[in-house]
Amino acid sequence: MTRPLEGIKVVEVAMWAFVPAAGGMLSDMGANVIKIEPPTGDPLRGLKIAALGSDKHGFVVSWENYNRGKRSITLDLRREEGREVLYKLLEDADVFLTNLLPRARRKMKIDIDDIRARFPKIIYAVGSGSGRRGPEGEKGGFDSITYWARSGISSSTTPEDADFPVGLPGAAFGDCASAAMLAGGVAAAIAQRALTGHSSVVDVSLLAAGMWSMQRGITQAALDGVERFPRPERNAIPNVLVNVYKTKDGRFLSLCMLQAQRYWAAFCEAAGRPDLAADPRFNTDASRVKNAAACIAELDALFLSRPLAEWREILAKQEGQWDVVQHVGELKDDRQVKANGYMQPVDYGDGRIMEMVSIPMQFDGAPLPARPAPELGADSEAILQELGYDWGRIIELKDAGVIS
Repeated sequence: MTRPLEGIKVVEVAMWAFVPAAGGMLSDMGANVIKIEPPTGDPLRGLKIAALGSDKHGFVVSWENYNRGKRSITLDLRREEGREVLYKLLEDADVFLTNLLPRARRKMKIDIDDIRARFPKIIYAVGSGSGRRGPEGEKGGFDSITYWARSGISSSTTPEDADFPVGLPGAAFGDCASAAMLAGGVAAAIAQRALTGHSSVVDVSLLAAGMWSMQRGITQAALDGVERFPRPERNAIPNVLVNVYKTKDGRFLSLCMLQAQRYWAAFCEAAGRPDLAADPRFNTDASRVKNAAACIAELDALFLSRPLAEWREILAKQEGQWDVVQHVGELKDDRQVKANGYMQPVDYGDGRIMEMVSIPMQFDGAPLPARPAPELGADSEAILQELGYDWGRIIELKDAGVIS
């Protein structure tokens, strides 16, 4: 399979999840992504998330997901010898990808002006917390505070009477969404350079990505001059077919039939309650809005009368849109996931296989295969040899602590 970014070289100096995940996407799309780590390694390698269990299967799952398919070289970029290796790597690179803070980049002489002065044709891509300009341009950020909390997402998903705001639904949730946007920006910059010769500086921040995800609410709030919109009670939602209902066995079904009148009668017929469609309290959009609480009470009782398996069969008989509120462990067995290759087994060659989520972009009707993430410094010697370093110089760099 030909990947769309084959022949593109990306040099990544980044850590944690946001920007490395963008590098992982570019790698899956075919780019040769060389990850530069300090001799101690990206701190993500040692991150343990208690709520998600242990590494008993031999994987640091966060590391594997966001650094898939890369090559790893360790370099101490605080030292001139380390930067010399970096500059050699950049001589034929297309993209420099980083999320180091401006202060660290300046200290290492790898900031935008430093790199572009030497390599004017390189695309410089940076992931930031809340943007490169402004009073907080020097600060960093994490998805839980910058993408999720600051952007209005947490506030907008939290019920009015909650004791605390709703937190992230999963590890690196905002990082992964932001990474996809950064990878898309890099791909656009590659196309722009090919068409015009201009090499861009690409900048995606966690704050900007969170705001893009919340753009409908933010725009409306600005128009209306309000701080937040109240979350409607589920028994007062004007469209009873855009709601979540509980089944007899404690599962939930999410309905999203935006054209309620179009689907109402057929839904009621399939559910065995044609009387609801004929009831003058519920037979039109206007009457259902007027009697929303009563109608939702009827539907609550209806859905509680059967288990999920039966509702799957019933709802499949009508055309209105619906889906199951699934648990993360169910996705690997989802028939659409299987049919489209949205998860794939990644073979580590040592008896270990991990099911990994495919990147969401597919080309020519097929998922792009993922590869394992590298061990720390696994490719240091090979990369240095490719750059023309002989074994004597490689040993000197090791002895000096420039590489590990």
